[in-house]
Amino acid sequence: MNDYEHCEIVVKKWATTSLNHERKGDKHTLKDLLFFLHVPRTGGRTYFHCFLKKLYSSSLECPRSYDKLRFDPSKEKCRLLVTHDDYSITSKLPRDRTSVVTILRNPIDRVFSTYEFSVEVAARFLVHPNLTSATQMVGRLRSKSKGVSTLDIWPWKHLVPWMREDLFARRDAREARGTNDVTSNDPYNMEDIVMPLLNYINDPIAHEIVHSGATFQIAGLTNNSYLPESHEVRHCVDKYHNLGDYVLQVAKTRLDNMLYVGLTEDHRESATMFANVVGQQVISQLVNSKAIGEGGTVNRSEPSSSFSDSELDQNTNSDEKGNGTTSSSDDNEVKQESMTVGKLMDTYEVCISGLRKAQTRRRIASLKRISPENFTKEARLRVPQMVLQRIQSLNKLDLELYEYAQGIFATQHKQAAGSLFYTEKLGSIFVYSGGIKLWDACLWTMPFVLLFIFLFVNAKRRTLKVKI
Repeated sequence: MNDYEHCEIVVKKWATTSLNHERKGDKHTLKDLLFFLHVPRTGGRTYFHCFLKKLYSSSLECPRSYDKLRFDPSKEKCRLLVTHDDYSITSKLPRDRTSVVTILRNPIDRVFSTYEFSVEVAARFLVHPNLTSATQMVGRLRSKSKGVSTLDIWPWKHLVPWMREDLFARRDAREARGTNDVTSNDPYNMEDIVMPLLNYINDPIAHEIVHSGATFQIAGLTNNSYLPESHEVRHCVDKYHNLGDYVLQVAKTRLDNMLYVGLTEDHRESATMFANVVGQQVISQLVNSKAIGEGGTVNRSEPSSSFSDSELDQNTNSDEKGNGTTSSSDDNEVKQESMTVGKLMDTYEVCISGLRKAQTRRRIASLKRISPENFTKEARLRVPQMVLQRIQSLNKLDLELYEYAQGIFATQHKQAAGSLFYTEKLGSIFVYSGGIKLWDACLWTMPFVLLFIFLFVNAKRRTLKVKI
């Protein structure tokens, strides 16, 4: 038996076993446990903070969820698990009582975003005089703090230290030359300051973690997998690309069986659909089970330990520390008895605005340390075609899976558009520039319209009587 035949047997066996374990049944109904499979750089964090933490109280979150290293299944009655773990974590969950949701992003944009975020977080450490000082400070803070750094979270626990070491090496080289002159104005090819994008995507670490990462995460085959055979399967697929068809088949089947699949690029439609498809069922489920947080209210924003990496940066302002969520207030609290999908969306809009502002402040502060490096949408458009083609060739599995997800999303959108809850939301999201909702405007004007119709009909009747 040659190496290819061995690999084919290994991959086929894994694929067959995976497909046989797929749960059959009603995928449209929310089960007892909601597992949000968060693919990095897809916007899942906003859904966690601005949707799910508004619905589920902390007592209902599974231990070590989202911001911890690994899942702890000790809390059997938890209702929510949000994590960067791959699909293999479902081997630890009650599959017949678990619904899975996820969001996918255009693979090319996701690679760009992963590169940019790796640089952004790594740049925060440049406040230190050297790499040794930075790593020692990180060690001291992590030993004292109960919070969780980005360095604890997959895949950033691999990507950020790699980029951090590179940034310090390039800064040391500039200091040794005695100049800070930069020979390029292309932020994706500014090798005097940061690892060029082309070098990044061609590095073995990116091959291991970044490329076609969404497919491998949904297939349960990342280097963070719970499956003992995951490394060998991934190695075989990387070596013999045609075997990737088996991985795609498993990933597509799992998307088919998910309660919800969103798209980063269709943000408004995805958020509205999430509120209707997932949020509405969560509201009903929690109200019926009387599981909503203390005081009979849907959970308000709570401080979270996730993404507390900015604590490592002593120059960061206090309002940029922690997760950057909007602060709690009575305004954000939604009473259980009056909770609707429309109100959930209104709360989401307020939350996401604050979250984006905090993220922008943090990003600007980080990139200042590697000025004139600055990532923009306009700069992306100037990246050479050769680099884009290279990204495409390295992410063929993700490109095909994303196209498949677009089909699922279109079907979901069509089904949701005809539902009562979707109609309710449409009546509340469109507003005049002055802030008056069209639905409210209709309610205010309806009596006048009815009065006009009544007077018009009576006038007609009087006219007819005169003619007779």
